[in-house]
Amino acid sequence: MRLKPILVNAETSSRWATLALRTGLLFFLWSQTSVSLSGQLSTPDHLAEPGFWPTQSGASRGEYVGSDACATCHAAKVASQKNTPMAQNAMRAQDSEILHFHPEMKFATGLYHYEIKTDSKHSVYTVADGTHTVTAILLWAFGIGRAGQSYLFKKEDGKFYEARVTFFDTLKTIDFTPARALPSPKDIQQAMYRPVGMAEIARCFGCHTTAANIGERFDENNLMLGVTCEACHGAGAKHAASAQALLLAGMSDEPGAIFNPAQLNPADSVDFCGACHGTWWDVKLSAVKGVSSARSQPYRLEGSKCWGKGDARLTCIACHDPHKPLQTDASAYDAVCSSCHVTTGEKKTVNHPGEPCPANTKNCVSCHMEKVYVPEMHYKFTDHRIRIVHPNEAFPE
Repeated sequence: MRLKPILVNAETSSRWATLALRTGLLFFLWSQTSVSLSGQLSTPDHLAEPGFWPTQSGASRGEYVGSDACATCHAAKVASQKNTPMAQNAMRAQDSEILHFHPEMKFATGLYHYEIKTDSKHSVYTVADGTHTVTAILLWAFGIGRAGQSYLFKKEDGKFYEARVTFFDTLKTIDFTPARALPSPKDIQQAMYRPVGMAEIARCFGCHTTAANIGERFDENNLMLGVTCEACHGAGAKHAASAQALLLAGMSDEPGAIFNPAQLNPADSVDFCGACHGTWWDVKLSAVKGVSSARSQPYRLEGSKCWGKGDARLTCIACHDPHKPLQTDASAYDAVCSSCHVTTGEKKTVNHPGEPCPANTKNCVSCHMEKVYVPEMHYKFTDHRIRIVHPNEAFPE
């Protein structure tokens, strides 16, 4: 088995990752896991390789044509994709339905009182400590609100700052932004926000919008809201021109110059989605542990016993069509399970090696993909580590 090298550059590596590389801890991680890592990489490693990969910087804004151009040939997919959470997960704060539906939200801890008030024009974020009051107008909102929605704003210096509070649907109000809780800040400014550098802004918008990074620079004014066609298929100008030329010529050949993620091998396919949802190596290098890792579905999936060396029937897109809204009915995934598992009385084959379930023949994921509560998100996430869940067992790492 040949493993590709782990390449972590200065911009993307954390102190933990650097220490791990220097002391050989990455080899320890590899040697202690049963997960097949052949060909799998961290997202920075994939971005360092030639060819398209999600979140990479585009060469020029002119290479992007927008999803309306894609609809010329793919009308049904474009129409459906616009209703997905991915397509709707970024917006100007003034357009956030959540903020308008909850026009006054409050949260308090210790000396500090947090508030977001929304009117027809904008949302004002305020923090007060009884002596001082600071305010800011929210600029960007991320997340559709199924779990939560977080916010960015700018100050007079033109730099980005992350609000210390996030809206959570289960609470119907604001609380500390995940991983940003700060019960004892040194001053009201630290209580209010966290400065966000441009490298992080590029990654943030790279996953929540399309064509945000052009020529290695963040292009806030010309980005496309949400994850649209070209976020996963690459800039489409050449492809659209090729399709138009073939159409005018009356030819039915498949136009080229576009990336098709469906052709990736299983490991790369899961890493592809992991560019924003967390690959196996991304999570390991970040040192995230416990139930918080349930938010990184690719990582959890590859920890499943049935993942093995990778199987096209077990990739993200085998269960989730990225062009359609998320299926929340457990029975919608039964067909995927039965593509590997036989039913009681059937004989296993090379193509159907999975044991029959002695308990049930439907709603498989309701038992084998446990929903786990992630405290900082105030939300239960579906754990994609497929397994037999035993009562009161510790969360499997």
